[in-house]
Amino acid sequence: MSEDKDTGDTLLIDPQPPEAGGDERTVTMRERVKAAVDARDGEELAALLDPLPISAALRQLLALSAEDRDTLLELVPTELAAALVEEAPHAAATDLVERLESERAAEIIEELDSDLQADLIGDLDKDDAEAILAEMEPEDAADVRRLVEYEDDTAGGLMVAQAFQFQDTATVGMVLRSFVEEDDDFERYRGQHPYVLDADGRPVGVVSLRGLLTARRSEKLTSIMVPPLTVPVTATLLELEDLFDEYPFLGLPVVEADGRLVGVVSRDGVRDAALERAESESLKRQQVGDELRSMPIWLRSRRRLAWLSANIILNIIAASVISAYEETLAAVIAIAVFLPMVSDMSGCSGNQAVGVTMRELSLGLVRPRDAFRVWVKEASVGVINGLALGILIGLVAWAWKGNPWLGVVIGIALALNTVIAVSIGGVVPLALKRIGQDPAVASGPLLTTITDMAGFFLVLSLATLLMPYLI
Repeated sequence: MSEDKDTGDTLLIDPQPPEAGGDERTVTMRERVKAAVDARDGEELAALLDPLPISAALRQLLALSAEDRDTLLELVPTELAAALVEEAPHAAATDLVERLESERAAEIIEELDSDLQADLIGDLDKDDAEAILAEMEPEDAADVRRLVEYEDDTAGGLMVAQAFQFQDTATVGMVLRSFVEEDDDFERYRGQHPYVLDADGRPVGVVSLRGLLTARRSEKLTSIMVPPLTVPVTATLLELEDLFDEYPFLGLPVVEADGRLVGVVSRDGVRDAALERAESESLKRQQVGDELRSMPIWLRSRRRLAWLSANIILNIIAASVISAYEETLAAVIAIAVFLPMVSDMSGCSGNQAVGVTMRELSLGLVRPRDAFRVWVKEASVGVINGLALGILIGLVAWAWKGNPWLGVVIGIALALNTVIAVSIGGVVPLALKRIGQDPAVASGPLLTTITDMAGFFLVLSLATLLMPYLI
């Protein structure tokens, strides 16, 4: 008797009937997968992984050592291996493919859509990429070489090279026959209507499936087509999102500068790219990048330490400000209670500004040259929010410690530091972009350090000036 629990992570197996004295024991799916890998039993691996949701099967794969992952991908059917690679995060998928023998890697990559093929090949070392392309079908390899040349977040980088296309001399009957004769190939055309091309390969029309079913078989496609909406290969992700928001199409034909059809970009592909971009920017702001726990431990440690070590230096700088005002802190102990409040609340305001600037950068709405305009807008918001927050925390400080001058010090410090924080948060990502640094990674540490230093300095310097009223 077996029972699948937790999407295939644990199996309960009763090897012999209870009356015969057998004890029920628990065997994890991971152990069974590992045993099948060790035995190089491809049929058992397929039997274990095929019934699982692909995300659960991927968990089993990534739980193995790097060498065992290689073995599993060599042993399982090519379709299953390709599904696992497709489901994996991009960095993990690239690593999985890169470690395989070029012949096996080519077999797996040829099962993927051409846009994903290009993404993987484009991230491999040149020698590895060429070795895999040499093993692929010449036509598929040519498509990949062409797609690799396009920028990732453009229509050319997001499209699939396979288009459901017919010449303008074709009839309805020819298209309908192709539905029957080429049924196995239609999966790659999902979301596409038949595109009609002229003799030079330029799309001149698109045909609805309803039009095909209601027209006479002898009728030419040119008599039932409508003009197509095309996008250039250089169209940005933002432009594509806007087009799919405006029109209900599942796919759009992509054309080169001369008007030739070179592929189709799908609504799903654009949506996935937008989600991946947002996730990548969020991870960069946390200084973890594309890290996965299946990566080598020393690599993960080195990546994290690079930023953690830098943050130690930045925090020492901030702490030096406090050290310069030790006498003030000793005289007015209550100040110490409010220091973290001022820096934290200002930091939150600054992070909001960073988030808005990062979003506008990714959408193409601002450029580094717009820094002054961004600063004016952020400073305006900072003044309003700073006054509101300053008055609020000032009243809290007065009521808590019973000294109105303490409220004045804390309130003014928070108001001024809020303006500083939103100014930095709005402008620093643009400055980093101008000098070629990644704003998603570096903006956070800079903002935190500067707002801490400014907050500590404002509170302590104001307290020093008003010392007679505070003690």
